[in-house]
Amino acid sequence: DVDGFLVGSASLKPEFSDIVRSCHGKSGAFGPFMVDWVAYPLLLLALGAFSAVPVHPYAQMLVLATGTVYVGCHRSLGQIALSPGEAQQESVSRSDALQFPVMGSAMLFGLYIVVKFVSKEYLNLLLAAYFLVIGATAVVATLRTPLQKLPAWRRLRTHVFRFRYQLWLANPPEERVEWVVADVPLAALGLAVSVAYAYTKSWVLSNVLGICFSVSAIELISLSSFQVGCILLMALFVYDVFWVFGTEVMVTVAKGIDAPIKLLFPKNIGADKLEFSMLGLGDIVIPGIFVALMLRFDARQALPGLPYFRANLAGYASGLVATVAVMHFFEAAQPALLYLVPACLGSAVAVALARGEMATLWAFSEDESPPGDKGEAKKDK
Repeated sequence: DVDGFLVGSASLKPEFSDIVRSCHGKSGAFGPFMVDWVAYPLLLLALGAFSAVPVHPYAQMLVLATGTVYVGCHRSLGQIALSPGEAQQESVSRSDALQFPVMGSAMLFGLYIVVKFVSKEYLNLLLAAYFLVIGATAVVATLRTPLQKLPAWRRLRTHVFRFRYQLWLANPPEERVEWVVADVPLAALGLAVSVAYAYTKSWVLSNVLGICFSVSAIELISLSSFQVGCILLMALFVYDVFWVFGTEVMVTVAKGIDAPIKLLFPKNIGADKLEFSMLGLGDIVIPGIFVALMLRFDARQALPGLPYFRANLAGYASGLVATVAVMHFFEAAQPALLYLVPACLGSAVAVALARGEMATLWAFSEDESPPGDKGEAKKDK
């Protein structure tokens, strides 16, 4: 039922219904249909269970990080179903990929200076105000997508709010926000979660917000080609290794900023003072957008069994296992991308070589494709 995969009243690109039907017919349970009714409840169940039942922090990390990547990847696939005017993805180009480590380094070092020289009370107050807004937005965006596929939601009347904010321009463009009445309780819930986190600093609510941020980022950030994905991952591989092994900056920022920019995994549930293992959201989002690219490659090529996606998801999980194994053995913080990047890139290349598709994978781009090639990426804009 391709219509059941639609978001609200959005329209499918002409070629996408064929892609979905092909994958669904050959692989049995195609991801986008499974993710809403199975993956979301399981992820929520795991999050709730880990807050009440003692589970090894490394097991928590493996389940929550991999589950978040899985959900985010299938939501990314959903974006290519939408017509160009309705899709919200931002495509990462080759130049963007090269600039990422430079901009990230500048931002990271700026945060390090702030953590070192600004009073923690003022810093936390500023961060609380910032995450109050974007946290509520992320919660709403995460919950809205699966709910939109319910028949009852599709019968709701859509309202449109129009406004202009770039008033400094001679002819400011008009912005539109579409909403339905069900968005009101969703917004209230999102705001309640953000306010509760700002007031309690609960690690459970921090993880809820962190997962929502990660899912939304994987969904909305799209690598434009396999080559761009390789450039981005290798550049951030160097970035992560330098800032973790070469300086104290990364660890200081991660520990010094009290904000949902990482997932926390308690080592001693029930103790008076909890101790945590942590995983930065970048170690979920950066590999996650590459795994999402591999899922879209499977879909556009109509490959039965989704071989590239499954291999990459397994590669991501194995990279996490390697990270925590080395961290546990040496009892020191590790740059997770040191293990995740080779695991993800290696999984994609290994599958391509085994299937004799290395040239196809290397040339894969979602910007354009030769006309008439069914299942290939077509120019969207």
